[in-house]
Amino acid sequence: MSLVVKNLLKQYGSQNAVNAISFRVEAGEIVGFLGPNGAGKSTTMKIATGYVPPTSGEVSVAGFDVTTHPLEVKKITGYLPEHNPLYTDMYVHEYLGFVGRLYGIHGKALKSRVQEMVELCGLTIEQNKKIETLSKGYRQRVGLAQALIHNPKVLILDEPTTGLDPNQILEIRSLIKSISKNKTVIFSTHIMQEVSALCDRVIVINKGELVADDSLSNLMKLQGKSISLVVEFEGVVDDHELGKISGVNNVVKLDHSKFRVYVNEGADVRPEIFRYAADRKLSLLGLKQEEGSLENIFRELTAKQEA
Repeated sequence: MSLVVKNLLKQYGSQNAVNAISFRVEAGEIVGFLGPNGAGKSTTMKIATGYVPPTSGEVSVAGFDVTTHPLEVKKITGYLPEHNPLYTDMYVHEYLGFVGRLYGIHGKALKSRVQEMVELCGLTIEQNKKIETLSKGYRQRVGLAQALIHNPKVLILDEPTTGLDPNQILEIRSLIKSISKNKTVIFSTHIMQEVSALCDRVIVINKGELVADDSLSNLMKLQGKSISLVVEFEGVVDDHELGKISGVNNVVKLDHSKFRVYVNEGADVRPEIFRYAADRKLSLLGLKQEEGSLENIFRELTAKQEA
């Protein structure tokens, strides 16, 4: 079951929350959907699940257009929003039964499916408790269980581990890994370790625009060709002048005197940076090489658009 986004535009007044983006997620893929806060991730997911209409463009799930066939899309899609909307006055098993009936599951099949989700999502001990009494981690488990109750082919998760402690994050990550074997999964997150652990492919958007869509391995290879240095001076520095140093391919301004300097493969610009500071009688407060990482790739991709 594929998810296809084509020239998707969503406007709120004069602001483009999503600006003509296109991508495709194939059956069986696990894709990390990344971007800063306000980039348009949640808006894209809400449109893909039929909860918000697009201004223009097309989104289809398994060939069903989300605008013209919203019920068909919902039948085959599981959705966990960023803000997990649970009926907290209901018991766990009661709530899952309620959601199951909404999807047309009844009788023995419903009872069996609820029990299956309780066990799969680690809710056995909590199933007879009211949702309002559960911890954040268990509420997220209930949210995942409701997204899975109808055995969807496509799973869309909006920051499923937000607000969780490290142990809970590992548990939810393991759960996503186990349930995604036969599903198409796209999830957003700010935790790069989750992407490294779960994803084969990464899509990055910033300010509503697509800035990257590639395999994780290719992105890491690209990062490996470019070393980054964090340089801090005592005093105001012109980032455009730093960018003219031989071997430098990009400079990102972190504040008025601190910069991330990206260096071409094989180049060592440290002597030139020391000389640059000495010529201008500037004290060099820090010069640190950063290891290649997905965090650096994310910062570089999103900072380039802001520059």
